[in-house]
Formats: sequence, structure tokens, C-alpha cells
Amino acid sequence: MTDRGMHHATQEGDAAVSLSSPVAEQAPIVLQVTALTKRYGDQVALADIALTIRAGEILGLIGPNGAGKTTLLEALAGVLPADTATILWRGEPLPPARQRDVLFYLPDGMRPYHDQPVARVLAFFAGVYQCAPTHLASVVAAVGLAPVLAKRVHALSKGYSRRLMLAVGLLTPQPLLLMDEPFDGFDLRQTREIMGVLRQYAAAGRTLVLAIHQLLDAERVCDRFVLLADGRVCGAGTLGELRTQTQLPTGTLEEVFLALT
Repeated sequence: MTDRGMHHATQEGDAAVSLSSPVAEQAPIVLQVTALTKRYGDQVALADIALTIRAGEILGLIGPNGAGKTTLLEALAGVLPADTATILWRGEPLPPARQRDVLFYLPDGMRPYHDQPVARVLAFFAGVYQCAPTHLASVVAAVGLAPVLAKRVHALSKGYSRRLMLAVGLLTPQPLLLMDEPFDGFDLRQTREIMGVLRQYAAAGRTLVLAIHQLLDAERVCDRFVLLADGRVCGAGTLGELRTQTQLPTGTLEEVFLALT
């Protein structure tokens, strides 16, 4: 993607967020979760979680640190076994053995192959997922990794490390991508650029679930929201729907969240 293309994608990303997103309201449900519970001894980390994810949307898992966002992502990805859960993919039961076929989980703070150059790491993942060279090049350009391709992973800044992991996620073929704190390490301008990239991939049909604790970022990029507090869902829907639910017709996502918790 050229600089002009990135700028255009960013503008599209800002414009794409609306209170009545066609994606959020009309797209088919690809993943449906009910009765998802996770306990650690007597502590309940997730309590009877229910949510739906629609094709081609950006769904935000919203809540403060400790709300259960990462635990929920890990349970959806099969990294962490839930105590109870019913998970359907396009209306059919999704057994753990098939979870990796339909979704890819990108955890927070991961840096693969510390001693390898960025270009080699990307080439490895592109080979694993049989990506065309043109696809790899477009992902590198989209996330702005060209300046550090020769650097080793351990020498990357936090922002470039985040770009590398984002690139890995975008190279994967699974239709559903789960991402934990995708904007951590970016400044305001960089965050807006990456939002534009994510909106572009969602528009092309990729479904994204983002765990975000910065509510302003979430409000800018997500079509719908699942609000978490203390391991429980306290609200779900578009911002417009949440405003109606809380009787805050012009409320921000922060104001809505505070009203529901």
C-alpha cells in the first residue's frame, strides 16, 4: 500500500464508523457463544458470557484491565479451556480441534524469534500460510514495516514490534482474527493509520475482534461492542444501541460504559 493509499484507508476507517453500521446490523453471524464460564478455584474469571460475532465486522471487547478481555480471547481461541461453553461457527458446533481452522489469536506482547531479522520472520510465516509474494509485500507496506526489515526482532521498538505481530496476523488465512490490545505502543497518528488498515481488511471480508481498554480508540474503529466488567457482559451492541439502552442519546462510549457498570 502506498502512502497515499494508507492515508486514504485511514480516512475510510474514520468514516466507516457509524451508529447504524450495515455490517453490525445486517451481516450474518459467524460465531455465537453462550454460557462461557471460566473459574480459577473459587474465583470466577468469566461468568456466563454470551456474544455474537458478525461476518466482516470489527467487534470491540471493551473493559478496564482485569475485566476478563484476555481470558475471553484465550478461551475463544482454545488456548485456555473454559469450564463450560457452547460455541457455534456459522450455526454448527465448533469443536476445539477446528478452532484453529477458523480463527487466529494474536496475543499482547508477543515477539517471535528474537534473534531473527524481521524479513526472515515474515518470510517464514508467509511460507507456512502459502502467501503469494504480492500479498506479503502489501501487508508489509500496509503496516509500515519496510524501514525495519533488516533489523532483528529483539532490536525493535514497542511500536514496530506491534506492527510485526499485526503483519503476522494479517498474513494468516483464518476468516476470524482475534487481537489483544492492537494499538498498544502507537502514538495518536500511528493508531489512526493502523485503524485505517484494519478497516480496509474488514471491508475486504476479514472479521476482527479487538480487546481494547482505551475507549476512545474503540469508539473510532469498532462497529459493535461487548462491554465487560468483572468477567461479565454488561452491555452489547452498536454505540447507537448502547446509547438507547442507557438513555444517553449523545453519550460517548466511556459515558455509556460508566452508566452500564
